[in-house]
Order: sequence, then C-alpha cells, then structure tokens
Amino acid sequence: MTENHPVKPQAGHTNLDPHLDRYARRTAGMTASEIRALFAVASRPEVVSLAGGMPNLAALPLNSIATQVSEIITEEGLVALQYGSAHGIPTLRDQICEIMALEGISAHPDDIVVTVGSQMGLDMVTRIFCDPGDVVIAEGPSYVGALGSFTAYQAKVIHVAMDEHGLVPETLREALAQAKKNKLRVKFLYTIPNFHNPAGVTLAVERRAEILEICREYGILVVEDNPYGLLGFNGQVYPALRSTDPDNVVYLGSFSKTFASGLRVGWVLAPHAVREKLVLAAESATLCPPTLNQIIVSRYLSTHDWQGQIKNFQENYRERRDAILNALDNYMPPGCSWTKPDGGFYVWMTVPEGVDTKAMLPRAVTARVAYASGTGFYADGFGSRQLRLSYCYPTPERITEGVRRLASVLEAEMDLVRTFGSVSPRSISGPESPSPDTA
Repeated sequence: MTENHPVKPQAGHTNLDPHLDRYARRTAGMTASEIRALFAVASRPEVVSLAGGMPNLAALPLNSIATQVSEIITEEGLVALQYGSAHGIPTLRDQICEIMALEGISAHPDDIVVTVGSQMGLDMVTRIFCDPGDVVIAEGPSYVGALGSFTAYQAKVIHVAMDEHGLVPETLREALAQAKKNKLRVKFLYTIPNFHNPAGVTLAVERRAEILEICREYGILVVEDNPYGLLGFNGQVYPALRSTDPDNVVYLGSFSKTFASGLRVGWVLAPHAVREKLVLAAESATLCPPTLNQIIVSRYLSTHDWQGQIKNFQENYRERRDAILNALDNYMPPGCSWTKPDGGFYVWMTVPEGVDTKAMLPRAVTARVAYASGTGFYADGFGSRQLRLSYCYPTPERITEGVRRLASVLEAEMDLVRTFGSVSPRSISGPESPSPDTA
C-alpha cells in the first residue's frame, strides 16, 4: 500500500468487499481504533477502565437540567426542534465570548462557529486548509482524534517533542526549518497547550509567545485545541494563545468537559476570513448544529452557577488525580515514570525498556484493568513504551485498585522480558481513529 492508494487484493484471494475499488484514495489511511474496540470490554463492571476520557457527570444538577429541558420543549419547541443556522444561535455565541474572556480572549460573536463538538471543528479546519501531502506539525504524542482527521485528509504529521513544560520551542523551529529545506508545505501547528491529551503537561507561559513568534516567522497558522483549559487544579487559568495573536490562531473550544459531553456542543473562533470558510464547511457537513442542544447549553449557562460547577469538577478531578499519583508511587515497579498533571484528565506513563504496551494490553484486560496504549497517539509508530491513564471517571478507590492490577501485569511483563528478551515493536500503518472513549 502507498500513501494515497488502497490495497488491492492479491491474485487468488477473494475480495470480501465488493465496493473496494470504488472507495476514494483517502480511505486507505483510515484504520480501526484499538481504543474503540477496547471500549466494549473496558465498560464491563469488573474491569477498572483507566482508558477512556469520559467526564464524570455525577456532580451535575440533573434534576434541574431535566426540568429546564422540559420547559424548553414546552416554551420554545417550535424553534428548538427546527433547523437553525450553521453559524450557531446568537445567544450561545455571546455566552461563549464571556467564557473565553476568562482566558484573556477578546472575541466578537460573529467570529464564532458553533460545532457538533470540537472534533467537528478540527475536522473542518483540516478540510479547508490541507491538501493531500500537506504537513501538520503536532506535539508527540498528540490527540488521537486529531491524528485521525489529519490522516483522513491525507496530510502528513510531523511530531515535535515535549517535556514537562510542554512543547519545546527549539524542536518546533528545527522541524519547520527541516520541512522548509525539504520543500514541504506546512499548513499549521496543532497544539493542546493546557493539560495535554494524552501527555497531561501544560505549555509554560514563557514559551507561548516564543512559539507564536516562530509560527509567524515561518508563515504557518496555529490551531489551539483547549477543551480542558478551565479544569486546572491550582486555581490558575492560563492565557490562551489566541489572546496574544488573534490574527494567526484558530481556537477550538468545547462544552464536553465543563458541562455535558453527550450534547456534542463545541465551537471554533477564527479570524474573520477563515470564519467564512468554516461556515460553508459546516453547512456542507451538518447543514446546522442541533438547535435544541445549543439552547440547553445556553439555558444552563444563563440560569446556573456554571463557574461554581466547574469548581466542583476541579475538586472532583483533583481528588482522582491525587489518587492515581499516590497509587503509581505505591505500586509501580522501578524504571517507570509518569507526568504529574496540574489539571485535565490524563497521566502519561513510560514503562521500562523492552515492554510493549500494545502487546501487554490483552493481558491487562484479562487482569481486569484497561488503559490506552501509546502507539495510537503517534502518527509514526512510536509510543510502544508509553500508555495513557485516565483518572477522570472511576472513583478514587477504583483508581487505586486499577493501578494495583496494572502494576502486577507490568511486573509479570518485565519478568517475561528478562527471561525471553524484548519483542521488536510492531509496524504501524497509521493513527487510530477517534471514538467516544478518547474524547
């Protein structure tokens, strides 16, 4: 298989898909998600799932929200259940501007496009900017859903390194210089600056201006994905990249982590000219985002103490973060290391040399614990020694038990490596696509 051509059946082999020759060439890069396949197993009650990024919605005022949804249908049903604008309802766009102001962003509601989750926004941005063969720069590791979108539009991903302070500016400059030397068309930098998925690190404030300046120097756009920005554990809200450079940053936001993921309401804030292209892309993709869902979110924001609710989420996730860090300290064998997030949902863990976290995963599930192996978060086959642990959903007690089980599996795997040696990492044909369990 080449980058742009699907696999053809070999002579003498029966083709089970009669439509194989009809698919577009870009479908060759679409691969199944191991995390999506894992979800059915990980959701069994006996399995402690540290794999999925599902927000914990138990703290929401569900009875009040249910009453409001009923009132919306009764009072505004003829509007809420009707087609709407691809732009999104004006009231919600006004409220989104107020939310982004907490991160230093000054925005006009007309430059916001409401989307069906921020994943749709990411897909649209990639669609309007990337031709086949174009390059996207992304942190390594990076969000699996983003990698899936880039691959779907046949863009090449070049990863740049991070450390405990986020993306390293020097590695970004080196990657852009090398791409320019090789005459590659780099379209944008995709970055998750706050409480990174999957790495759990936050881009240092002092690095942000430098990264923006490097992108300006090389003439590339910045796509800032920030679903976790208000979920910090130390009371600090970091300044958005968009707040410093509004003309060269496209900002992606979401209510999935701060309200309700199932409503699938997100947004894109873009420079005015880009906004026009995004509206056209939204019309062709969905015609319009669901009006009812937007009104539910808008009513919640106008009638509830949503900032107080976010503080409840912060406390909830901080307790779980503390539980997983304590359990890792207590149970993990020597040679393991992990990030220490100050917000968000995830810990990124590195295991000893010779252990392949993808190969180990079935044995972990047999031991009734699940995680996300690291290879899905790279476009180039790396990550076999890494894994992502999500602490947002299980209780602290379940988290502790899950880490204990995982440590036992890892110790057994290390014994096998010492006895028989390590297995060469598999070849990866492409990134894994997103699923509800990787949001």
